[in-house]
Amino acid sequence: MTIEIFSSKTTLADAAAADAAEAIIAAVAERGEARIIAATGASQFDFLEALTKREGIPWEKVEMFHLDEYVGMSGAEPASFCRYLRERLINKVGIKKYHLLDGTKPTDDVIRQVTEAIREAPIDVAFVGVGENGHLAFNDPPADFEAEGAYIVVDLDDACRKQQLGEGWFRTLEDVPRQAISMTIQQIMESKQILCIAPDARKANAVRACFEGSVSTVAPASILQRHPNATVYLDAESASLLSQSVVVRCR
Repeated sequence: MTIEIFSSKTTLADAAAADAAEAIIAAVAERGEARIIAATGASQFDFLEALTKREGIPWEKVEMFHLDEYVGMSGAEPASFCRYLRERLINKVGIKKYHLLDGTKPTDDVIRQVTEAIREAPIDVAFVGVGENGHLAFNDPPADFEAEGAYIVVDLDDACRKQQLGEGWFRTLEDVPRQAISMTIQQIMESKQILCIAPDARKANAVRACFEGSVSTVAPASILQRHPNATVYLDAESASLLSQSVVVRCR
């Protein structure tokens, strides 16, 4: 795992988008297609905006998978991650092959269908974030590092639900769903390359817990320390609590 620190959210987003584009283009050049995993949430806004503006990415040859979705959530709802991905990625660049998690359908059926699809071939690059509680996808602490399925149904803890409220997706805490379909830790870790985009001061505690401490289920994103080709992109604010002993690159 490599940690990179940038002076601003904008420079972070531009650098991560450039690296993401390079990974996609390389995969298409090698195999004729690229398989990606896309993250959602407010922390991904600038990254996805920068990525969708880049020229030369063969989006028509990209197959996209979805990290997580609330159980019971319609794709038409403002808080839906399916809607988020359609508006901020799929429709902008014309991705034709994608697999979204329908929160309104029986979870067993949704998980079976998307598992069959994601296991047809390896994932070239995964875009992920870090939750304020350290979660990776919706794998809240203590996360299940051993789950072998591609997706599972998870219970959302209070810290996770409060983050969703704080980001403005819901009017009240009671409105935030209590369960979600989430890609498992093991499935994420099987990606050939992982780009973890984690800006903002509100992520500083989680960043320190996940990337300065040891790997632990109580800091789920800490598992990225064990990935041979993972890069964590931080801005000055999200990196503010890291000690000088942490090896980073500054750009």
